[in-house]
Amino acid sequence: MLMKKFIGKAILKLLGWKIVLQGDPANLNRCILVVAPHTANDEYLLGNLAYWALDKPLKIIIKDQHTKAWYGGVVKALGGIGIDRSQKNDLVNFVAKQFEKEDFSLVITPEGTRSRVQKWRKGFYHMALAAKVPLVLAAGDFSRKIIYIGKSIPVSDLETRSFESIMQEIQQYYIDNDIVPKVPENWNPQIY
Repeated sequence: MLMKKFIGKAILKLLGWKIVLQGDPANLNRCILVVAPHTANDEYLLGNLAYWALDKPLKIIIKDQHTKAWYGGVVKALGGIGIDRSQKNDLVNFVAKQFEKEDFSLVITPEGTRSRVQKWRKGFYHMALAAKVPLVLAAGDFSRKIIYIGKSIPVSDLETRSFESIMQEIQQYYIDNDIVPKVPENWNPQIY
């Protein structure tokens, strides 16, 4: 992990990016990491480097063809969890079972695509409830080269507040931070 931490910090510095923590770094050990806007693949790479720099465990759900390919070992080492998308999966319970095995942050991009969407998908919310882990918000601002990370919505809020109030809080977070994605025309800040 020490080498990843060094590499993450060095590459971010070289590229001129900085990390702004907006909460307790311990929240990053076990959470659903809501990453938005998702308009380009660069956002994932920057996020991965940030997690390396912070020395935190990160995973991502990916098509299993990538974990079974000749390069699958690398994908798994970078946190890839393979899912067979040709089969109907109970992804919410699958994720909850993964959290029973170990602690990590699971990256979810609720937009589900790099294209502009009218509304977010709701799976990230249901995953956090089922796994009993907080939602932690993250964003990459390409205008200022800042990675914001750490704003947490605790499990107790998820269990007691309405879905609508949670979504309003998340939407306001991205508005308040004035996030500018890599491809601004693909970002719709009205998420629900």
